[in-house]
Amino acid sequence: MTKSSVAVIGKNRLAVDLVALAKEKGLETTQLNDATAVSTTTNFVIDSESGAEDKKRAVLQRLDASLPPSAIILTACLRFCVTQMASWVKKPERIVGFATFYPLKERRLIELASGLRTSEGSMKQAEELFKALGKETVRVKDAAGLTFPRIVSLIINEAARSLEEGVATAEEIDVAMRLGVNYPQGPLKWADQIGLDEVLAVLEGLQRETGDDRYRAAPLLKNLVIAGFLGETSGKGFYSYQEGQVKS
Repeated sequence: MTKSSVAVIGKNRLAVDLVALAKEKGLETTQLNDATAVSTTTNFVIDSESGAEDKKRAVLQRLDASLPPSAIILTACLRFCVTQMASWVKKPERIVGFATFYPLKERRLIELASGLRTSEGSMKQAEELFKALGKETVRVKDAAGLTFPRIVSLIINEAARSLEEGVATAEEIDVAMRLGVNYPQGPLKWADQIGLDEVLAVLEGLQRETGDDRYRAAPLLKNLVIAGFLGETSGKGFYSYQEGQVKS
């Protein structure tokens, strides 16, 4: 892998983590707010945004049109499966899906998925990139949210329903899961750290793809996102955070 070959698209904390990790590993990496500023000499682009369909489609189409044919596009597939996203571009063979949650430093493994038209070469190059970043990879079935984010989002959703129904307070739910199931942290606190919009993206993607009501987002979770209460980064989610207490 050549130096100065990676660009990260996104304004979220995962994008910040990706850039910091790449630089730590000796890769000259840039973080960009959108796809318009990506250099045509870039070999890898990591699109970290979960995004609504119109925005996600616009980013991928812009990248596909401006990058050389050999460039690989890795895109977060929290809300959409890889096959669907690849159908939006002219070179679907270079689209590779990945899924993880912030903070990246706590994740030893990155999940990768190929669409029906993703090439084996693109998958291998994606694996090599994350290996260079010090992460293990695993290939999983193509679906919104992949595996780890899907299961975590379901747990968070059930915790949100329990809170909404008055089963227990947020603190009590988190303590029960930490001490009763040995979770490293409670699901509601975890959701605030991940970003409630990211959790909602996974649930909405799964509900849309499967039509299964078990993925329907808890009204409380959805309303918090609508109100802009996304967790730590916004100062309020399931918990409230004092200014300066949590850094993005």
